[in-house]
Amino acid sequence: MSVNDAREPMLRQPRPGSLNRARLSDFVISAVILILCATCILPFFHIASKSVSSNTAVLAKSVYLLPKQINFDAYASIFRDGQLTHSMLYSILVTFLFTVIGMTVTICAAYPLSRSVLAGRRVFTTIILFTLYFSAGLIPEYLLYSRLGIINSMWVLVLPLAFSPYNMLIMRTYLETTIPESLYEAAYLDGASHYQMLARVTLPLSKPIMATLSLFYAVGRWNAYADARYFITRKALQPIQYLLSNMVLNSGSDAISLSEGAAVTSTPEVLQAATVMFATLPILLIYPFIQKHFVKGVMVGAVKG
Repeated sequence: MSVNDAREPMLRQPRPGSLNRARLSDFVISAVILILCATCILPFFHIASKSVSSNTAVLAKSVYLLPKQINFDAYASIFRDGQLTHSMLYSILVTFLFTVIGMTVTICAAYPLSRSVLAGRRVFTTIILFTLYFSAGLIPEYLLYSRLGIINSMWVLVLPLAFSPYNMLIMRTYLETTIPESLYEAAYLDGASHYQMLARVTLPLSKPIMATLSLFYAVGRWNAYADARYFITRKALQPIQYLLSNMVLNSGSDAISLSEGAAVTSTPEVLQAATVMFATLPILLIYPFIQKHFVKGVMVGAVKG
């Protein structure tokens, strides 16, 4: 046994009192995280319970975290209503196109800006960064979209915000800090072009950040409704979040407007809760499949070594 092997157990022994301090700090951190999680999870459970509770229990304000007198009349009314189901499918299509186009543009911008061989890349980065702090405003945007002919069309929800400078900077940073330049040099010596290096070197090594940014794009588009309020007046082109916002902002009998064929038997408050759950379902179904890559992606730049 060497001297270093004999000293190793001694070096691993904690100092007196350090174990108690670690346990106390872990308890405090766990308590803070638990409180933060509760602020996100408890309202969700409350809405979910209201959506499957009876009208009497909801009107009596007796539903908190567990449903009472369970029934699914509100969900049945939503599925029978053509407007909400059409709006849901339409929102899924818009979100899919928005995410695909956004990721394509982001990758095409982040890859060259991450390469040191690009002349003037700092100037281009500064120009893109400038758009994060300054914008023309709502009226110039409306006039521009009107001239382009995309007002009252699906593309007004897809094209204007498809490129996010913030997401591009995140991906550029990931490529610079994760993929060594030696890999590109080796691919160049093998005769690979920039398109081949992007497809065979960059993209296979960028799955975590691509999953993360895809989630950012999808969630951002799915939850957005302000642009639909400003630029769309046709009901057939209104996303589900815009309809949901109208339901939440209004009150009484105008809180929700379903077709006569929906055979509504639930109160507006129960229908609101069911519609919130209905609109949240796609994100809940997608997130578990990319959670692993999402955790890796948000740690970009956090650990060096």
